[in-house]
Amino acid sequence: MTAIPRYRPHRGPAVLSAGFRPFFLGSALWSALAIPIWLVCFGGESTLPTSLCPAIWHVHEMVFGFGAATVAGFLLTAIPNWTGRMPLQGAPLACLVLLWLVGRAGVLMSARIGPEAAALLDLAFPLAFLNVVGHEIAAGRNWRNLPIVAALALLLLANLHVHLQSVGIAATADLGSRLGIATLLMLISMVGGRIIPSFTRNWLTKQRPEIPSPAVFDRFDRVVLAATALALVLWVLAPDGFLTPWAALASGLAQASRLARWRGSATLREPLVWVLHLGYAWLALGFLLLALNGVATLLPQTAALHALTAGAIGTMTLAVMTRASLGHTGRTLAAGPGTTTIYVLVTIAAALRVAAPLAAEHYLAVLWLAGAAWSGAFGLFVLLYARPLMLPREAAGPV
Repeated sequence: MTAIPRYRPHRGPAVLSAGFRPFFLGSALWSALAIPIWLVCFGGESTLPTSLCPAIWHVHEMVFGFGAATVAGFLLTAIPNWTGRMPLQGAPLACLVLLWLVGRAGVLMSARIGPEAAALLDLAFPLAFLNVVGHEIAAGRNWRNLPIVAALALLLLANLHVHLQSVGIAATADLGSRLGIATLLMLISMVGGRIIPSFTRNWLTKQRPEIPSPAVFDRFDRVVLAATALALVLWVLAPDGFLTPWAALASGLAQASRLARWRGSATLREPLVWVLHLGYAWLALGFLLLALNGVATLLPQTAALHALTAGAIGTMTLAVMTRASLGHTGRTLAAGPGTTTIYVLVTIAAALRVAAPLAAEHYLAVLWLAGAAWSGAFGLFVLLYARPLMLPREAAGPV
């Protein structure tokens, strides 16, 4: 396919010239705010005007608020490169962002506007986004990426299951939450398997050509993806089933072996590259902890869950957001002290959140420290990247 300009001329606000700009800003800001809001409610100091219980609201907003917005920003930037079509810009992009914002407000205020109205407001964004992505992939005849459409359909279905409980139809919120988390983890496994070895190979070629290149995608990767998909399906449908921990063990070992093939240890000079490997390592660790919990019950279930969410999802989203924001705004692809601090903070947040249940009487204090580190990471992203994301792309610099 003939190469096209990444962005067509845009006369409106620069923040609406590409999907990653408003969605990365929105997702980071909401992530930084939602955690302390939940912690205040968790400590009993306040209540939320939502019809969801605080725990379900917390998971919902991390998966279908923050997570979905990050996915939207990434896909709206990647799909034009996959399909050869022009990106979504201007008013259509603004409408998508508005739908996402309305969804956040609707869920937060659902006790006042009614859970039925909140469900309609919240489901409008994933439904519209699924339609946009499906249309672009079909119009570009980019059939290779049809699994992305399936993943977005699963996110929509998962979100619907949470709302089915909020309106009193079925007790499916936990099922919907697990399905949403599993879909994000599968996307990390699929997309990470493309970008991590690719970006690592590019960096090694320029900086350390004596190091062998990362392994290319082959049959082993397909086996890993299949093992991961099986483990996630079992976890979603039967989290306490006999086979689930063994499938998680197989997936964790397979993911760790896959990661070892990508030469991450050779990239320690560049945080922008090694953070991708760190995020993927959390994925492998999370599956191994899930297996350990199912076999020996040595750790609480939340340890594995937060290794997969705060660790894998949190780290990978920041890794992708920082890299894409630098490259697509014309900045140098290198992590400065501020960006490196973001990576350190999210790592501290994930480690503390995994360890919090072991803190006994200090549990709440460790929880607040984890929350502070998490909000610090995403808040610092907003502080450092708001200006380049809201200004026109610089003329020079690699994409």
